[in-house]
Amino acid sequence: MTEGSLSSDLIIRTATFNDIPLIQDIVAKTWPVAYTDILGEKQVSYMIDLFYSASSLLQQMNNQHCFLVAFNESNHIGFASFSHKNECIYKLEKLYVLPTDQKTGAGKALLQTVEKEALSMGAAKLRLNVNRKNIAKTFYQKNGFKVIAEEDIDIGNGYFMNDYIMEKDLPVPERSIRLFLNN
Repeated sequence: MTEGSLSSDLIIRTATFNDIPLIQDIVAKTWPVAYTDILGEKQVSYMIDLFYSASSLLQQMNNQHCFLVAFNESNHIGFASFSHKNECIYKLEKLYVLPTDQKTGAGKALLQTVEKEALSMGAAKLRLNVNRKNIAKTFYQKNGFKVIAEEDIDIGNGYFMNDYIMEKDLPVPERSIRLFLNN
């Protein structure tokens, strides 16, 4: 596969507990590239241990975080997770694609799959946090997200996540519009 092209063989499926090592491998290859210049090696290491240890991922999966994994030509290339927050708001918790597979459409495909799944569960909005210095903010803006707030989250050990909160209105399914108009 060449950079900038997405193989038609992209497969996105729901992750299982057995996929935890694949998710950890993607994190090990994406986080240092994405965050070391922003956060420093120590905070990156701390956050990987905090959020991506096998026990942490297992707990997230058991706490209703839906994980998706993306494969291209039998290789795991990315993952995403989302959860229900309140009423009709769902949260994109994570979305990572291997550096070698970025700008191929894999991230967009993962995001669209999350949006479709969240819509089917009753979502009207999809929300996410992104580090204020992360270039991924541009990706989310191109995909319809808007900054709605900033927050600084104390994650312990003297570290903070300095994030934008971004949100996107999801399209109302056509069937819902017809039902509303018929009432």
